[in-house]
Amino acid sequence: MNKIVIFTVMLALAGCGVAQRLGLARTPDAAPPPPAVTPLGSTGKTAAALDTTSDAEKAAALAAPTTGAERELGKVVVALGPPAEQGIWLKTALVTAVAKGRVVTASGATLAVELRPGTGGALLSLAAFQALGLKLTELPEVTVYGP
Repeated sequence: MNKIVIFTVMLALAGCGVAQRLGLARTPDAAPPPPAVTPLGSTGKTAAALDTTSDAEKAAALAAPTTGAERELGKVVVALGPPAEQGIWLKTALVTAVAKGRVVTASGATLAVELRPGTGGALLSLAAFQALGLKLTELPEVTVYGP
């Protein structure tokens, strides 16, 4: 009976914090520090280091002549695609199969690209962003031409 009374008193004291103040309750160990958080994209690599497309390849894509066989497929707002996917390409829902095409920015810059089927928002490769002189944080609108 005494054990039940003592146990009940200890529970009541623990509930109001008196037991801790009297040193009767065990203080929990300090919580471990939260894990270090690395901001997304902070790999320490620059855009130039991630882009392995050569300057010659970019120059050739910029200088590619327009062909009479292409047509305007539409206008899309593009975001930066995954930097790990190398090359000069555009993923868009405007095409259903891989094809050659080109994009034209609002300023008139033209770039030959590989058109890749995509879903949702259009993605433009890192190399294409750099060749067109676009800021990597921009969401520019481009006109897409293809077969």
